[in-house]
Amino acid sequence: MTAISTEPIGSIPRPAYLQEAMQAFQKSEIKENELSDLFARATRETILQLEATGSPVLSDGEQSKPSFATYAVAGSSNLAPGGVIIPFADGHTRQLPKLVSGPFRYQHFASEYLKEARNYTSLPVKQAVISASAMSLLYPSEGIEGYSQQQFISDLLDQAEADIRRCLDAGAYNVQIDFTEARLALKLDPSKGLLSQFIDLNNQVLDRFTPEQQSRIGVHTCPGGDHDSTHSADIPYSELLPLFFKLHAGNFYLEYAGEKDKISVLESIRENINPNQKIFLGVIDVLNPRIETPEEVRDLLIQASEYIPVAQLGSTDDCGFSPFADDISTAREIAFEKIKVRVQGTKLAGAKI
Repeated sequence: MTAISTEPIGSIPRPAYLQEAMQAFQKSEIKENELSDLFARATRETILQLEATGSPVLSDGEQSKPSFATYAVAGSSNLAPGGVIIPFADGHTRQLPKLVSGPFRYQHFASEYLKEARNYTSLPVKQAVISASAMSLLYPSEGIEGYSQQQFISDLLDQAEADIRRCLDAGAYNVQIDFTEARLALKLDPSKGLLSQFIDLNNQVLDRFTPEQQSRIGVHTCPGGDHDSTHSADIPYSELLPLFFKLHAGNFYLEYAGEKDKISVLESIRENINPNQKIFLGVIDVLNPRIETPEEVRDLLIQASEYIPVAQLGSTDDCGFSPFADDISTAREIAFEKIKVRVQGTKLAGAKI
């Protein structure tokens, strides 16, 4: 039997009581300490339910993260509305804030969520952080008087490094950089200039870590997922992966279950990976409410093993189940069932291979 690694991506839809409490807090109907208590309760319940799925690696489910993309700057006094707009295929948009003055500093570090989660389990806990490239989009195109883009980038690199390093120091099993803007960069700039800039920026952060530390750092990419829609599913992996695998990380988490032409994805992976990179393929479609079967997961991984060395192959979900704090599109119970199937199917694949 071959053991195939399996890990979650991150977010889990919040329980109804927490959704209601967050709305009540916004209306000043409950106090901050009351909301904090419910965040802790939901995190503990999420950890226990993830353990019940048999998952060997856990996450905190992002129960208290305001957003995977902006948690680090939530509450910052030098941000304003009106930043970069992210369009999705169904017509809805998400808009980032924009920086209006320097210096750029994180208000929250992902290690805060990690430390809370580790209170409730003895199993390994991974932690997701936002990419430096995503945070770079906060600097406005018109610039900021008295705060150059060069100084901003210098500050950003320091903050992004600190976010990862604090997680490693706090005992993270590994750290996953969310780089969901990778395919979007190709959509915005087909010349690959923007993507190349993003890769370079993220590598400037990764190069601050030792090879051993880099082996515990991974990068997640997908075509974006929000309200069961995507922002860049029309961009083929064959355009992304030759540059994507130039990132100086050890683990790569790829959306895959939702891909229509899976063979071309596998061929592109085979052509571009190196022996030091481990590929976690998404075997669960988080945008589809149908619960896969363990056999379907098994078959996806067996097919993938024909293109990816088994020692470099792992499984994951296509994305988080509620990355932009969308707790409604996917039922919480369905998310846990899908994760359970991923774990079971991965074991079946290992036994078959």
